[in-house]
Amino acid sequence: MISNRSYIYAGLPLGLLCLLSGQPRPAAQEDPSRLRVNVVLVQLSVAVTDRKGNYIAGLRPEDFSITEDKIAEKISSFEEGSESGHRLIQAAAPDKNRELPDADAQPDAGQTARTPAEEMISGVSGANVFLLFDTSNYMYRQFVFAQDAIADFIRSMDDASKIAFYSYSRNLSRSTPLTSDRFRVVNGVRSTVAGDDAALYNSLLLTVKDAAPLKGRKAIVVFSNGPDNASSVPPEDVAELAQSTGTIIYIISTRQAEADPVSAAAFERMSKASGGKAYFARTWHGEQRAFASIREDLGHLYTLSYYPQPNPNRGWRTIHVKLVGRELQKYRIRTRDGYRLLPQAALSADSLYPRESMANQK
Repeated sequence: MISNRSYIYAGLPLGLLCLLSGQPRPAAQEDPSRLRVNVVLVQLSVAVTDRKGNYIAGLRPEDFSITEDKIAEKISSFEEGSESGHRLIQAAAPDKNRELPDADAQPDAGQTARTPAEEMISGVSGANVFLLFDTSNYMYRQFVFAQDAIADFIRSMDDASKIAFYSYSRNLSRSTPLTSDRFRVVNGVRSTVAGDDAALYNSLLLTVKDAAPLKGRKAIVVFSNGPDNASSVPPEDVAELAQSTGTIIYIISTRQAEADPVSAAAFERMSKASGGKAYFARTWHGEQRAFASIREDLGHLYTLSYYPQPNPNRGWRTIHVKLVGRELQKYRIRTRDGYRLLPQAALSADSLYPRESMANQK
C-alpha cells in the first residue's frame, strides 16, 4: 500500500505526486489499486433560508442529507451558527474500507492531528474571517468612508471570531494576521494608504491559500471599488480553489454592476461558487447594509463535516446537500457544490509572491 503524504484534498496522477512529494514510484509488485491517501475532513458551511431570505434555525443533523458523487456520506460533526452549537456526541463505527487520514502524515502548520471522534467533539466556535481591502487608486475618493465601514464591521463581529486584515493594490499586504484583538485589526485598517493598480485575483488567491489549512468556518470578505487590471490569474482559478478548500467568499463592490459588467459577473461567479454572496453597494449606507448581511449570514451558517466514503474519483467531486422530510422541502440551501482533490503543493503561496511570516495565524 502506498502512503502518499502530499495530499490535503488528494489527487493528481501518481507520477506527478511522487515528483511533488519527493517519494519514489511504487515498486512493480505493489498493488496500484490500493492507494492510501491523506483525505481530510470535508467541511461544508450551509445557509438555509425560506423564500423571503429569512434564515431557518433549529435544524438537526438528521435533517440533512449529503452525497458526494452520488455516494451517501455520514455527518461527522455538526454545529449551528456562532451562538447555539449542536454537536454529534458519538461517532459512527469506523468503516474498514474508508479512506482514513494517513497516520504517518504530518498535520498542517498550526494544526493538531485528530481522530474522527476528536474532530466531532471539538465542534466549531466562531469564524475565521479575512478582510481584503482594495487600496488601489480606484478607491482613492472613498478611502476614508471605506475604512469607517470596515472598522464598524470589525467591531460588530461576535467575540468568538478571529479576524485578519489584508489590503491590496498591485501587491498583497498582510497587515494583521488572525487575531481576536479588535483594536489591533482596526489599527491595521487605519494604517492603510492608497496604492496603484489593482491585482484583486492574485491577492484573493493568496488569501484563500492562507485560509485553506484552517478548520471551522472560514470566510474572506472583499471590499473592492474597481476592476482587476494587474492580476496574472483568472477569477475561475480563485473560485475553484475556494470551493476545494471550503473557503467562503463575500464581495462588496462599491461600483454599480452595470458600470463594469465583466467584473460584476466575475464577482458573482466567485462568490456563488464558494457558497457566499456578492453585493453592489454604491453608497455608504449600502456598504453598511452589505456588511450587516455578511455578519448575519456568518452567524446563521450550519457547519457540517464528513470523512469521504471510498471514491475512485481523483478529480472534481460533486457535493449535493438536501433537506430530509417533506416539511423542509420549501426551504432553500446555499453551499459549495463540490471540490477538487488538491496536492499540498497547490496551496503554496510562493508561486506568486514570497510569503512573509504568519506567526500569529492561529
